[in-house]
Amino acid sequence: MSNSSIQGVVAPFDRDNIDTDQIIPTEYLKSIKKFGFGDYLFDGWRYLDQGRLGMIPSERSINQEFILNQPAFQSSTILLTRDNFGCGSSREHAVWALRDFGFQAVIASSFGDIFYNNCFKNQILPIQISKENITLLFELSTLGPQSFEISLIEQEIKAGNISMSFEVEANQINRIIHNLDDIDITLKNKERIELFEMNRRNARPWIFE
Repeated sequence: MSNSSIQGVVAPFDRDNIDTDQIIPTEYLKSIKKFGFGDYLFDGWRYLDQGRLGMIPSERSINQEFILNQPAFQSSTILLTRDNFGCGSSREHAVWALRDFGFQAVIASSFGDIFYNNCFKNQILPIQISKENITLLFELSTLGPQSFEISLIEQEIKAGNISMSFEVEANQINRIIHNLDDIDITLKNKERIELFEMNRRNARPWIFE
């Protein structure tokens, strides 16, 4: 199964230096699961109370002014933000929370390095474009809720009458297009791995006794 494009409503979040603790606070890292973190995404901004693992939004005091709580953006699939998004600690939970909320892509002028790579492992496309283009997209967003179309094959963002390109390494974009994780990529070399193991067993049989 492949996915050649991402389409959806864009949530403009006009902040620099959003770190992974702001994306998903430390108190929610106790779960050993890789799913179920969407309710705690941007917890300190989405809610007015102190949450805990296991609480659901209906049990919380909602910050109605926060963009993801506004009806037009509650089903957003693309996040538009500024510089150095995902900086701070290396917690993969930050990407899990974005994915579980429903985001498929994040557009920013720069990313934290570890966060950037974690995105590809979890089916979120991080798109880095110039600060000038980011500002252009934010200006478009001031006109009201916008839907963007992102072509993964052409590596192009289409927003209203605007079209802009972005660059992603081929092996990374293929992860998103073909929905591949690390195991899938490893299994592409299954025959070579099996041949290596067979030769190793023949050359050093005592290891396997």
